[in-house]
Amino acid sequence: MPPKKIAQIEFIALMAGLMSLAALSIDAILPGLPDIGHSLNHTESADLQLIIISIFLGLGIGQLILGTLSDSYGRKPIVYVGVGLFLIASLICTMAHTLELMLVGRVLQGIGLSAPRSVSTSIIRDLYVGDYMARIMSFIAVVFILVPMIAPLMGQFVLDFYNWEAVFYFQMVFALVLLIWFSNRQEETLPREKRIRMSKSLFFDGAKEFVKHKDSVLFTLVSGLMTGSFMVYLSSSQYIFQELYGMQSEFVYIFGGLAFFMGMATFTNGQFVVRFGMRKLATLALVVFTLSGLTYMVVFRGSLPSFYALLAFLAIQFTSLGFVFGNIRALTMQPIGHIAGIGASISGFVSTVMAVPIAAIIGPFLVDNPLPLFVGFFLCGLGSLFLAWMAKR
Repeated sequence: MPPKKIAQIEFIALMAGLMSLAALSIDAILPGLPDIGHSLNHTESADLQLIIISIFLGLGIGQLILGTLSDSYGRKPIVYVGVGLFLIASLICTMAHTLELMLVGRVLQGIGLSAPRSVSTSIIRDLYVGDYMARIMSFIAVVFILVPMIAPLMGQFVLDFYNWEAVFYFQMVFALVLLIWFSNRQEETLPREKRIRMSKSLFFDGAKEFVKHKDSVLFTLVSGLMTGSFMVYLSSSQYIFQELYGMQSEFVYIFGGLAFFMGMATFTNGQFVVRFGMRKLATLALVVFTLSGLTYMVVFRGSLPSFYALLAFLAIQFTSLGFVFGNIRALTMQPIGHIAGIGASISGFVSTVMAVPIAAIIGPFLVDNPLPLFVGFFLCGLGSLFLAWMAKR
């Protein structure tokens, strides 16, 4: 049974908080990347992008392991394990004196964060199905999207008074508060009689079951393409706004303002998804996303656009993404509620493994023009539309 209204509000806030740990760990350090680079003797943009991309690699690996284990051991114990690993990894990052050790810490952070991120999705799937799941995911995403809006501001505030290591300490405190809240208020949603017995074949049996569901497979691939295009922006945003456009002090406000467009779109999606359906809204958003990327490529093929023109196109892309992410995630999970933990872990792993190389390949081309970013938007959008068309067939 779904939670009562008051409990549902708290449930949405708690799930959004658990999911937002990953976003906080990514976005809060963006203003401090130059300081981290100087401390590690690596100031090249491509090296700094690795600090962002590496945590996604950990997220992908961790989801495959910890998300699967949640179907055998329950949702709550796996969250405890993941947050504990995240705290240890954060300490490694604060003590890093080389880029290599920093990347190890970031990968381990991602592995730990994969637990609250993927298990939260499984908990939601334990309680909701269909368009109602998409509706809850949309409302959760509204709260979740506030983190990209305020995380860089938080990071900059900490940097104004302390060093970059303090940003990691702030993340650790936030994680501990969430863990205490989760421990005391959230009940276990996977009863013992519904758990899958742990065995050597657990993952392989789950994978065989997962690939039987065409929609889950195809929308996982869509999620990978769209996450990859968004990851390019995340890893290069500091360079684009601070280096190409000289917006050093304004960066945190620009980043938060663009996140606002995604948040508003996500909230709007929550209002309309039950009426129009998640598939229709996601497809329409993919069309807008793809055409916007193509338009930018044609208009600004050989020139650097004005700052406001760039913001306008990014606002369109982010608004489209607000309608895409929650719906695509719900479409992926809809047929596999009986293996929600394994399904979420496989889907998260595949989409992240797809996204990391997309960001790693496109990122280095961002030298003196944002054009490669929009080429990536267009190609990922076009591929997603093709996959959505296959799913419809």
